[in-house]
Amino acid sequence: MVPTMVLVADDSRDTQRLEALRGLADAVAERGEVPVTPAFGAPDEVAATVHGVQGPKVVVPAFVAGGDVASAHMLSRIGLPELRDSCHTPPLGAVPSIVADMATRLAGSGWNRQDGVVLAADGATGTDERTVVADVARMLSRRLGSPVQVGYLRTWAPSVSDAVDRLRRGGRGNVAVAAWRMVDGPDFDLLRSLDVTAITSPLWPSELVVDTLLAQHRTAKGRLA
Repeated sequence: MVPTMVLVADDSRDTQRLEALRGLADAVAERGEVPVTPAFGAPDEVAATVHGVQGPKVVVPAFVAGGDVASAHMLSRIGLPELRDSCHTPPLGAVPSIVADMATRLAGSGWNRQDGVVLAADGATGTDERTVVADVARMLSRRLGSPVQVGYLRTWAPSVSDAVDRLRRGGRGNVAVAAWRMVDGPDFDLLRSLDVTAITSPLWPSELVVDTLLAQHRTAKGRLA
């Protein structure tokens, strides 16, 4: 029996975000490799959906590490250790193909090597997530051949605006923002309000995201077996 992939995220903040998450769940399901149950909503709703899935299941975050504080907090509160015949995967992190896609998006936005780059994360619920964000920034910097500063929207310093200012003071007149976010939503309004030359689009839609989520499921399925 193929374990159900239960995609989880907090979508209680915005209808646009909910539509994007549902589109991601549909895209994974359309591959026909695994049954997919979306568990999007407020924490109580997500917990009820996850615990209601019968049979073996793999709980898969539909967000990136350090890229969605609300979803990370929600995931920690839904009682994963209590689930029978199940396991869960970590949020997406420093996946080479996804980082390479971010670099391509930057280049497509008009960025060049004379410009500064800020990797804009949401924030971290712990040091592990902050380490992942730093790893993504290092990988992106190697891919671009240019320094990448990290900036946060919440909970950690420096803020995105502080990181942009630091690059400007260092002589980078133009600064682009690489958005470390799975889907669009209200937080992008904060990024769009910054005085920067370009902002990359969210990681989804991209078939690379679907590929990575399915790869995570295959690995977790092996642990369940």
